[in-house]
Amino acid sequence: MKSVLTKLASDFLSTIVFLVVYLATDNVLLATGVAIAGAIAQAVYSRIKGETLGFMTWASLALVIVLGTATLLTSDPRFVLAKPAIAHVAIGAIMLKRGWMLRYMPPRVVEVIPEYVTAAGYAWAVLMFALGAGTIAVAATGDMKLWATYVTVVAAGAKIAAFAIQYLAFRVLITNRLRAAARA
Repeated sequence: MKSVLTKLASDFLSTIVFLVVYLATDNVLLATGVAIAGAIAQAVYSRIKGETLGFMTWASLALVIVLGTATLLTSDPRFVLAKPAIAHVAIGAIMLKRGWMLRYMPPRVVEVIPEYVTAAGYAWAVLMFALGAGTIAVAATGDMKLWATYVTVVAAGAKIAAFAIQYLAFRVLITNRLRAAARA
């Protein structure tokens, strides 16, 4: 669990840096510049450590640089605010692959309810698309405080709630299926 949270924090570091700097200074351009510098520094640091950077890391870096530069050139924060939406849509597209979740499940879950895991994988894709659309809608308003609330509270809360619901549903489904098999 710790490695998953570390990976998520690493993947969203530039967004986190942007939020922290913006909330501390109320300056979109400063926050954008610091986020771009932070994303570049993170990639350089990883390369110096000899880590192989995956496709999503490079894509995130490119988005930060391109959208951040557009924000700096136009003084329009909506470009940089769109980055999480693009990430959600890209992740949602990846989640459309049938059975993608099976590799992340314990063997017991894969053995007993594989069809529900596949269905849950599609439900996660729909959630990512919805969160991406919501992020774009909020970013289009240009209201930084609303966007910060949406990204930190709504998007994160929706994912936590979805995980909890999935966990409980899988427990109930497995228990019911094993009881039915024992009776047969």
